[in-house]
Amino acid sequence: MVTGQTASMEDYLEAIAALRDKRQVVRVSHISKALGVSMPSVTSALRKLTEEGLVDHERYGHVELTAEGEGIARDVIHRHEALRQFLTEILGVDPVTAREDACKMEHSLSPSSRDRLSKFVEFVLANPKGLPHWVKNFKHYFEHGELPEECLARCYKDE
Repeated sequence: MVTGQTASMEDYLEAIAALRDKRQVVRVSHISKALGVSMPSVTSALRKLTEEGLVDHERYGHVELTAEGEGIARDVIHRHEALRQFLTEILGVDPVTAREDACKMEHSLSPSSRDRLSKFVEFVLANPKGLPHWVKNFKHYFEHGELPEECLARCYKDE
């Protein structure tokens, strides 16, 4: 998490960026609906984000991210996507749960862990032959509670 920003504030910045990418103009009502919070809560958060120089917003006007706010929003979105992909593509978590969990986890990752996780996911998913065999072995282990024969054979071979 960026110093000084709470998880809630990061969620607002992420929502503003996502809404802006979907539509030209972002308003308080759009943010309220996207985050499932009241319009007065959005107004209060926008006031704080404006004071911190992360958004531009005038009462009853549209909302825009400043350059600094954009940078933080993109960082949060990147963390969220890396976590979502890790959970769904590698661990096999269902997409709805993965999206919810990624949202909770994204605020706690250090920059170092975020970068390593992101590169790991990129590396695993870039395999031209599809998912590595060990991912398939993990799926078997998870579903059956026992190591696949291939893994057992390797364990006994090393003894």
